[in-house]
Amino acid sequence: MPEMHGQPSYDDIVEARELLRDHITETPVQGARWLTDLVGDTVILKCENLQRTGSFKARGAFVRIARLSAEQQKFGVVAASAGNHAQGVALAATTLGIPSTVFMPEGAPIPKEKATRAYGAEVIFEGQYVDQCLEAAIAFAERTGAIMIHPFDHPDVVAGQGTIGLEILEQTPDVKTVVIPLGGGGLLAGAALAIKTKHPDVKVIGVQAETAAAYPVSLREGRPIRLDKMPTMADGIAVGLPGETNFPMIQSYVDEIRTVSEESISGALLALAERAKQVVEPAGAVGVAALMDAPETFEGPVVVVLSGGNIDPLLLGKVIQHGMTLAGRYLPVAVTIPDQPGALATLLSVIGDTGANVMEVVHSRTTPGLRLAEVGVQLQLETRGQTHAERVLAQLRSKGYPATSP
Repeated sequence: MPEMHGQPSYDDIVEARELLRDHITETPVQGARWLTDLVGDTVILKCENLQRTGSFKARGAFVRIARLSAEQQKFGVVAASAGNHAQGVALAATTLGIPSTVFMPEGAPIPKEKATRAYGAEVIFEGQYVDQCLEAAIAFAERTGAIMIHPFDHPDVVAGQGTIGLEILEQTPDVKTVVIPLGGGGLLAGAALAIKTKHPDVKVIGVQAETAAAYPVSLREGRPIRLDKMPTMADGIAVGLPGETNFPMIQSYVDEIRTVSEESISGALLALAERAKQVVEPAGAVGVAALMDAPETFEGPVVVVLSGGNIDPLLLGKVIQHGMTLAGRYLPVAVTIPDQPGALATLLSVIGDTGANVMEVVHSRTTPGLRLAEVGVQLQLETRGQTHAERVLAQLRSKGYPATSP
């Protein structure tokens, strides 16, 4: 079980900020005109994806490790993480001259694993989810005497994460709503405490992936409820059990918890890359996904925390492609044409006249249902959006091609 240490105070967050001053970046805020247009009021992005190690996790990890006694430091530290907390622990421990061991779930993003090792930690893989890694890390601590650096369930960690709340209030003093990704709850609990202490009228909203949303059911039941499965691309917030430290703080200081679908997260990642020029991991984009899902429900000025940017390039490519498909930018089309010379060229000419770009063509004579004199053609087209995609299909059909699209 996690260590029980009570809850941090606002003064603890202020002290944590002084401790972090020479070690952590005060990350910038960036206006988002495209989101402002959706919401009808100012939307600002808090770019914690530009933090050292690429995530807010470096804040809490450093505060926790820096406050260990000299006797505790002799045994080293151990942590469990999908990658962001791992990097924060590794960097803080190495900076302070302390050995570190990190348990990561199988399938953790390769860049996160490599970065964790590069910061000086020993990495051990354990299980599919962070919860299983936590159990392994706790057992390791009991065997070796290493100090467990919990990713979210400790007041020093929460105080470190809460320094983001202080920065938000200074950088955007007229803020009305703050939207924060939610996994175990350390970031949301700490930031909400900092914000509500100074400005209780500011609305604080937490956002989870709907397939890994432990907090809505836990808040309804009034106690932390464990999830058994969390199939989401947002590995950084795939936490099955809310923290004992964080849960009552979120009950007290957070106004609302929302959830977003995998499709919404994918769309938000694409929009952030294309419109904001920001590389963000899925967990870091859930706040933007929530805004895009229901922009009319947010009172501005709104600050959305981009909590991390450590995304596997292969996943980023898949997510962008998926997001473009959802936006109608990629259009798969199946067409039947006569099996005769020039038929394919004629089809491609019709497509060219629509302004669509042909990315891929598969030409098959063995597709089930084809007549002897027919050929099946599957195309992947790039369009300018949903309206353009619909025009492309209409144009093909008007020219006699029975085009279908999944």
